[in-house]
Amino acid sequence: MSLILTGCSTDSGWDVEDDLEGDLDVHDPALARDGDTWFTYSTGTGTVKDGNIPVRSSHDGQTWSRAGFVWDEKPSWLSEAVPGVDNLWAPELIEHDDTWYLYYSASTFGSQTSTIALATNTTLDPEDPDYEWVDQGPVLSSSEEDDFNAIDPGIAVDGDGTPWMAFGSFWSGIRMVELEWPSGLRADTEEPLRIADRGAAPNAVEAPYLVEHDGHWFLFVSWDSCCRALDSTYRIAVGRADSPQGPFVDREGVPLLDGGVTVLLESEGERIGPGGQSVHDGVMALHYYDATLNGQPQLGLIEVEWSDGWPALSW
Repeated sequence: MSLILTGCSTDSGWDVEDDLEGDLDVHDPALARDGDTWFTYSTGTGTVKDGNIPVRSSHDGQTWSRAGFVWDEKPSWLSEAVPGVDNLWAPELIEHDDTWYLYYSASTFGSQTSTIALATNTTLDPEDPDYEWVDQGPVLSSSEEDDFNAIDPGIAVDGDGTPWMAFGSFWSGIRMVELEWPSGLRADTEEPLRIADRGAAPNAVEAPYLVEHDGHWFLFVSWDSCCRALDSTYRIAVGRADSPQGPFVDREGVPLLDGGVTVLLESEGERIGPGGQSVHDGVMALHYYDATLNGQPQLGLIEVEWSDGWPALSW
């Protein structure tokens, strides 16, 4: 099953509407381009390749194929850090000084015993002889004693070149910590900032992704419940601020820390629970559950349009 790629931007190189083709069974896609090739890194599937992060590639943004996995086996320390960990979740890709940084989550469903970890590489191309993901260990961990969950990393680099990592779900909404280059690890041990909070249990807001546009910062999040196939209630929403640290407000001026949010995309027709989003060169990658495929997750690619200083998604 495929999704119409709706009028992608000239920056992306896609200037026609067409159907996606190929291997599209993708969840929580991280979208990036290295040279002339597009890649998605996504949540692992069960015990396939040790629950590792699958890689898919495309030369035209429309036809996708499998391009292997990050590793054949997960780093051994993850099993001790997160007992029972299986598939790795919600990767994020960012390039800095000719190095690719891959952030990902190790957790089990419904648990706060979680870790966001990091690997680095000089290329995204598995055919490159220098291709090797090097384990850099944990970035941030959480336990049952914390009021946050260390999952779903999203990286932003501010105007001073400082990297920030947004993360989280449910327990206390979306949180943020400062990182540092070139390690890509935490810069300090300060209490994580709070940047979005629904203020009531379950605090169902997760999958943060930050984008700068025309001097403003936009925090894309997924609201409500993921991972229930046709019963999923995920929807993509956004808030705006003057810096990646917030404070973020919705289009009505309500702070995201007070439950404000502007919904951009939600379930409609055969498309159920869109979310798990990332953005690259003006194109948003997301997953949704396809009602015609009994709720199988599928890759979606949509141009992020802008109007009156706010993003819009047309699908």
